[in-house]
Amino acid sequence: MDFSFKRVSVILHDLVMVVVAFGLAYAGRFNFTLDENQLGFLMGVAPSVVVAQGLILWWSHLYRGVWHFASIPDLWNIFRAALVGALAVTLALFLHNRLEGIPRSTLMLYPIFLIVLLGGPRLTVRFWKDHKLKFFATTERKRVLILGAGRAGEMLARDMVRDEEYRPVGFLDDNVSLKGAKVHGVSVLGTIDELNEFVAKLAIDVIIIAMPSATNSQMQKMVSLCEKAGAAFRTLPRLQDMMNGRDAIHSLREVSIDDLLGRDSVTLDWHLISQGLHQKVVLVSGGGGSIGSELSRQIARMGPKHLIIFDHSEYNLYQIELELRDKFPALKSHARLGSIDDIVAVERLMADWKPQVIFHAAAYKHVPMLEAQSREAVQNNILGTQIMALAAHDAGVEKFVLISTDKAVNPANIMGATKRVAEIYCQNLNARSKTDFVTVRFGNVLDSAGSVVPLFKDQIRKGGPVTVTHPEITRYFMTIPEASQLIMQAGVMGQGGEIFVLDMGDPIKISYLAEQMIRLSGKEPGKDIDIVFTGLRPGEKLYEELFHEQESLGKTSHQKIFLSHSRRMDWKKLEGKMKEFEAAVDGFDEARLKSLIIDLVPEYCEHCVPKDEKRGVVIPLAAAASVE
Repeated sequence: MDFSFKRVSVILHDLVMVVVAFGLAYAGRFNFTLDENQLGFLMGVAPSVVVAQGLILWWSHLYRGVWHFASIPDLWNIFRAALVGALAVTLALFLHNRLEGIPRSTLMLYPIFLIVLLGGPRLTVRFWKDHKLKFFATTERKRVLILGAGRAGEMLARDMVRDEEYRPVGFLDDNVSLKGAKVHGVSVLGTIDELNEFVAKLAIDVIIIAMPSATNSQMQKMVSLCEKAGAAFRTLPRLQDMMNGRDAIHSLREVSIDDLLGRDSVTLDWHLISQGLHQKVVLVSGGGGSIGSELSRQIARMGPKHLIIFDHSEYNLYQIELELRDKFPALKSHARLGSIDDIVAVERLMADWKPQVIFHAAAYKHVPMLEAQSREAVQNNILGTQIMALAAHDAGVEKFVLISTDKAVNPANIMGATKRVAEIYCQNLNARSKTDFVTVRFGNVLDSAGSVVPLFKDQIRKGGPVTVTHPEITRYFMTIPEASQLIMQAGVMGQGGEIFVLDMGDPIKISYLAEQMIRLSGKEPGKDIDIVFTGLRPGEKLYEELFHEQESLGKTSHQKIFLSHSRRMDWKKLEGKMKEFEAAVDGFDEARLKSLIIDLVPEYCEHCVPKDEKRGVVIPLAAAASVE
């Protein structure tokens, strides 16, 4: 226990109150008139009372509470301590003088006085902290309407009662049985569908969405209602993100695109993940990238023996190393510069650190850029993966997790096709190795480097227009932490040879994403900022798929992870093709590289843009509506 000045003052206060309570109880028996003999007797038994009651107060953990947060649990602690203390005092006085001269009524009145004397000052401090701002406030507090009268709403209202900036004037909740109820003196007025009516009627300044467990569809509905109501609106993060000692009111933030497109919270088997990573030497290739860096953060929480972060970007590597040292000072992390297609560097890395688990996140991912540079895509995504996989096999690595993409399914671009070849190689190497090779496939992640979200943010900041390639284009999205956590879950589940497919939910129209991001910035699509459609880029598909029609999709023990059964290939043929890839890369023969890819991935199609699609045509937002 921290014996600060405040804590010592509280202890001394309570011990004095014990003496006062017993004195009042004793004096009450004599109509509060005591002669010198009675006062002397009282002073004589006081030490026994203080010792007995003091031990009970300590036992009840009464000093762990903070007075200006005093609540029902604290009062219950006082009540319990007073009753048990009365029994302890009775026993102490019995041992002291067999209760001679102690009126029985004193022992009955004592706990009542003690409850009042211990609880009264605490409630007074709590009341003063909660309400003094109202007495001295010089500015008008913002009138707040809270959506959601559950746990988060209750926490928020409690904090706002003692806040000088906000004044809660009502709740809205779709649980009709709550209508008319009061939470911290604030009434539940009606349902969320009545938002517009109450905003106007109550002159609301701010709407706060206090539903951290809301699904993306519920968030979309509430945001739409808030926008129609015309008042400013804020939201709370998820409850697990609020458990950081901060008041709920200080966790308020603007609604982000993650709130609208992020999906239900993921339940993970952390025990299984910990078993697979705790006290293991773990290597993350591409550890400075969006997924690789988040994987490193998540793995760091599992207590690995060593975490090796391998990346060719000096700046990215420096950034994640700095962050991990700050957040996990006890972590043995090692940042190593190098490229996955440098066989000498990779083999030295394996020899020096002898990793037990590898997460292979390094890859080139920018679709249009790679379309014109197929050699670089093959060298990094195919040959780099081969180098990493063979080095893992030779080093006796326990598990190798290849992080793939939905673009590897029926690929329409070089990036997706090279990732599919990487999948094929790892699946087939698995049958010839003691290393378990596991593939995890998923779609786009919000706010990752190169995704549309940072691009749209930049375009909105500059005043537009926001560029979308096609009115009908859709993509799967998930948040970076969610993707990384599911990758770890799938990785430790795998026994070798599997392709795990992450449940990405429903695909999202990119035009909807653009519209919502514009609205969240406080502007109106088509009015303040235009959306223009520029035509599909080279290698870009209207929609992505998560598994091939020839891959039978099955369930796993985790509801958000599916198992796609891989297709086998003749190993000698595959080895021959890999040698031909090396020769074509060395000879910079891009035509030959594409021919080799088509031979291994016959579904690869270079011309998936519809014949009537005109690239580069700017379609105004109004015209796009008719297309949809």
